[in-house]
Amino acid sequence: MHAIVGENGAGKSTLMKILYGMQKPDEGTIVVDGEKVSFHTPGDAIARGIGMVHQHFMLADNLTVLENTVLGSEKLYGIGDAARKKIKEISDAYGLGIRPDVLVEDLGVADRQRVEILKVLFRGARTLILDEPTAVLVPQEVDALFANLRELKSEGLTVIFISHKLDEVLSVADEITVIRRGTTVTSVKPADVNARRLAELMVGSELPSPQTRESTVTDVPMLTVTGLNLAAFSGEEEGRKVLDDISFTIHKGEILGIAGVEGNGQTELIEALIGTRELDSGTVVLGDDDITAWATRRRREGGVGYIPEDRHRHGLLLEAPLWENRILGHVGERPNSKGPWLDPKAARADTERIVKEYDVRTPGIEVTAASLSGGNQQKLIVGREMSHEPRLLIAAHPTRGVDVGAQAQIWDQIREARHEGLAVLLISADLDELIGLSDTIRVMYRGRLVADADPATVTSEELGSAMTGAARGHLEHTESADDASGEEPDASGEGAEEER
Repeated sequence: MHAIVGENGAGKSTLMKILYGMQKPDEGTIVVDGEKVSFHTPGDAIARGIGMVHQHFMLADNLTVLENTVLGSEKLYGIGDAARKKIKEISDAYGLGIRPDVLVEDLGVADRQRVEILKVLFRGARTLILDEPTAVLVPQEVDALFANLRELKSEGLTVIFISHKLDEVLSVADEITVIRRGTTVTSVKPADVNARRLAELMVGSELPSPQTRESTVTDVPMLTVTGLNLAAFSGEEEGRKVLDDISFTIHKGEILGIAGVEGNGQTELIEALIGTRELDSGTVVLGDDDITAWATRRRREGGVGYIPEDRHRHGLLLEAPLWENRILGHVGERPNSKGPWLDPKAARADTERIVKEYDVRTPGIEVTAASLSGGNQQKLIVGREMSHEPRLLIAAHPTRGVDVGAQAQIWDQIREARHEGLAVLLISADLDELIGLSDTIRVMYRGRLVADADPATVTSEELGSAMTGAARGHLEHTESADDASGEEPDASGEGAEEER
């Protein structure tokens, strides 16, 4: 298990693309099993037993898990019963929990990742390249993944592991290589370094902390959500409530954190608030305005900022230049437009400002968004959304796939805006981030808010327990006799909200 760490734009993903045959190196050698090789396509790498799970998944949404798995490898086991049997065999051996006949578009991020791992194992890979595999996984899922990886390692497979989560790197890697600006800085054993030292090697600074000490919460409600209900309209769970009587209030200067295992309604909640999913019932009030019936554009122009959970699908036009991406979601607002007309000159100038202020590593604003590393894409999105001084910021995994330096920048921007009165809905798989930034935390499980917690006292373990449905109510309280008797506490958390 060999980890590769480095800041955004250091060259990690480029190096992996070379090892997987997606990009041709100008010079240098690659040796596999003692033999010098040259890869012209991913097919060449796969033939040599190298498989890659990309940070942004390479799956066809409109195909099933089975169809995605056999795609391009039909000659191995066909496309029928033999392939299904092999998929089940791999899934059972590594505890992947794969459902072959589910459409990929109905899967959450964690399940999509397991499908990607299945794909490379299905093709007989002996060397696995994992690019940011834990970016949106909660602790229990990370533990399960690492157990899978250790099982692979024990059977003689090699794992190359790219991550920005240094504690995870130290816990799972046998050796760590640090690269900076395209050059190897050093290789170290985990026993010889700690997270602070690794951070210094990567970016020349200490490991940042998301800790927020002073409270800026006011008594002025900015977002009031009441009785949101939404049923699934497709897939295996059609008709099941994916949002079940969701109610909460976020005040000016407050960060409300939502904790939950992927697929428990967080995505649908975001879609309901941003206006891309129509609710079955319930109301959404922003400030003094009932925005339940507002279109997405009107909500955005009314002061709703949005950092999406999947930047490629919902945050960027990958083949468009950076300055055009700066306009997205804010077409009718300055500096992007002047009256009814777009103002490309002003948009370009403001993109230059964002690139400078948010340290977006790019040769210029005319390059495409696809040419940036994932972390630099994220910094561009954060800069775009914060530039319009939103009243409410919906931040889904805001530091996903960014290095420790960029993490600190994004946390600082959110804290600064919160100090100015911004209300933030924070959804994150990083429990340290949730606990560190949030003023209040609510736990989402099967479409309901089942528990709440005070970030000043709750632990990651307690949050993790509630996220799996094992704990409910107010997490600061010990289990009462009523709880122990099997009586379910008030899942809405309304009493706790009033108490606060």
